[in-house]
Amino acid sequence: MEEIKFDVKNLNLFYGDFQALKNLNIEIKANRVTALIGPSGCGKSTFLRTLNRMNDLVDGVKTNGEIRMDGKNILSDKVNTIELRTKVGMVFQKPNPFPMSIYDNIAYGPRCQGIKDKKVLDELVESSLKAAALWDDVKDRLNKNAMGMSGGQQQRLCIARAIAMKPEVILMDEPTSALDPIATQKIEELIDVLKKEYTILIVTHSMQQASRVSDDTAFFLLGEIVEFDTTLNIFSNPKNKKTEEYITGRFG
Repeated sequence: MEEIKFDVKNLNLFYGDFQALKNLNIEIKANRVTALIGPSGCGKSTFLRTLNRMNDLVDGVKTNGEIRMDGKNILSDKVNTIELRTKVGMVFQKPNPFPMSIYDNIAYGPRCQGIKDKKVLDELVESSLKAAALWDDVKDRLNKNAMGMSGGQQQRLCIARAIAMKPEVILMDEPTSALDPIATQKIEELIDVLKKEYTILIVTHSMQQASRVSDDTAFFLLGEIVEFDTTLNIFSNPKNKKTEEYITGRFG
């Protein structure tokens, strides 16, 4: 039986008086890629950010319900959110490398956690860059500023930076929307490799991307999960008419 990484029950989220998520119930399986699809403003990214409590940083947000990660409710007041965000890493829509060297981008988080040994940091930088399929590109210029890299390389650097924190989950919020087709393909190939080690959730507006990279797909509409199934079933035999209209481009 496959391990459940997140078990979400009756999740509601409000921005002030506006309800952005409505009674969500979903089980996210470990070591699989789950795609979150749906029109803009339907709650995909908001849901993604509940999984590492990034929404806590927004004024006026109220959340109720349960999100159990490995059996523990991460919405509990007792949860250390810094620790949670170490376990649940995030890669954003636009690459956001720190304005420092490639090496320091990767080493920054581990240093903040108290790792000072240069040999340990060297090994961590190398293994993280290798895991992000970037080592061969940058091994001879680790001390160069990361801002000089291409967009696709910067995004892979951000993935390597997340990996360096030894997470269990990687959240990706439209990670290829700012990239060209070649860089997009490299990120997609990387996602396929990374799922062996990590549980991955990806928000995407591209139906082709969702069908290529994900094992499971959730269709969001107006803050609700309308349909959740294997990606194969969602794309070949959707049960809901709205899902079918959305994935075939007839929605609206």
